[in-house]
Amino acid sequence: MTRRIILLLSGILLLLILIIAGNTWRHASRQIPVTPAPVLSLDENALSGRLAGALRIKTISAGDGQSAQEEFRQLHQLMATSFPLIHRQLQREVIGGHSLLYRWEGSDPLAQPVLLMAHQDVVPIAPGTEARWEQPPFAGVVKDGMIWGRGAWDDKGNLFAIMEAVERLLADGYKPRRTIYLAFGHDEEVGGLQGAKVIAQLLESRHLQFAFILDEGMLVTEGILKGLKPAAALIGVAEKGYASVHLSLDATPGHSSMPPQKTAIGMMSTALSQLEQKQLPANIRGVALDMFETIAPEMDGVNRVLLSNLWLFGPLVQSQLEKTGSTNAMLRTTTALTTIHAGNKDNVLPGHIDATVNFRTLPGDTQASMIEHIRKTVGNDALHITALPGNSEPSQVAASDSAAYQTLNRTVREVFADTIVAPGLMLGATDSRHFEKLSQHIFKFSPVRATSDDLPRFHGTNERISVKNYVEMIRFYHQLLINSSKSSMEQEKTK
Repeated sequence: MTRRIILLLSGILLLLILIIAGNTWRHASRQIPVTPAPVLSLDENALSGRLAGALRIKTISAGDGQSAQEEFRQLHQLMATSFPLIHRQLQREVIGGHSLLYRWEGSDPLAQPVLLMAHQDVVPIAPGTEARWEQPPFAGVVKDGMIWGRGAWDDKGNLFAIMEAVERLLADGYKPRRTIYLAFGHDEEVGGLQGAKVIAQLLESRHLQFAFILDEGMLVTEGILKGLKPAAALIGVAEKGYASVHLSLDATPGHSSMPPQKTAIGMMSTALSQLEQKQLPANIRGVALDMFETIAPEMDGVNRVLLSNLWLFGPLVQSQLEKTGSTNAMLRTTTALTTIHAGNKDNVLPGHIDATVNFRTLPGDTQASMIEHIRKTVGNDALHITALPGNSEPSQVAASDSAAYQTLNRTVREVFADTIVAPGLMLGATDSRHFEKLSQHIFKFSPVRATSDDLPRFHGTNERISVKNYVEMIRFYHQLLINSSKSSMEQEKTK
């Protein structure tokens, strides 16, 4: 009997190994074979100098839209002098005070246009960190093969790379088949309500539909995904929603020497603790599943086996992903306790307390479902729950098997040699969320190379971009505009 059991178990184990091996082998590469794009002859000193000049202009975003008026005027003047052909041949509109919209007429009026986006504004320097910068944050220094300054990554690098690419195409006498729109908001870092949102409303009023829209977003990562040797370009096909919820409680104020059994701070602390402990469920599904299935055939060793057999190893993979903030955020709607205000004296019980919880919602979750989640989790009718203004729902998910996505995919691989391309989920918010009605194919991707050491530079100290990478960015947008004229995407009309 024991021998039969051993033989049975051995047979089951062998069958399981064969199934795992078969699944791993059947997961063939999804990467598009391409021929590298022609190398452009570019004056690196000149283009680096133009971007450095833009980084010297302190277009720091502000909620009132007024604080940096002179700086935006300076940036617009720099753009006009740096890119004379664009300003002679393209239609230009100033929208919402300082946002810019350019239109490059295509040769085919029946072809849907495309829209490239970037933003002009930058975040401020964190007080007290100025001395940590290797180069002053607004000096616009080009040194040691790097262009240093606030905005090099986010997002003047993309803005000027787009302009450089268009200027070069104009100089070469290129005529696009599709009409090209360029939209450059001025208040993305504070919500885009006066810039990108107004541009989107204007384009909608003109009854425009775009073959695709490309905004800033995910990066060309190097050495960040464990088990993947090549660089990985993750194209954001969706972005998470933004749902900040205000919580408040009222209680009887009084002297701290005679506290009641339940205080405002105690009740709010319990509520916040419950929300933090009872996170919304994680799961490898949707965009995350598509990403892992695309990357799996390119992985080495055990990582390829695990990702090719999520039906078996899914719980193990998920438990590991949940241990890191960035990967955990791909799998669930996250809960972040961000602000709390109560009391003004150490011997007085406050009669009122306020707190804010910020949820970054996965596609499928909504602001309404977050409020219901709070009610069920806390179970305290005394808690007042209100969604804050400026929230946004998760974006629609752009199909990764569409002609529009494949055009972008092909362009990345033509410019960034031996790079793996996969769909991804954008964790932060971009201006493109205001353009949902204008295209089914909205992508969030920046052709910026990044290692794990580079990631803290985003909105942080020592923001910079290499001259070599900046040249690649220009080549990327140049090739994308050429490829978009070649591609046929008219069969994918917006519903």
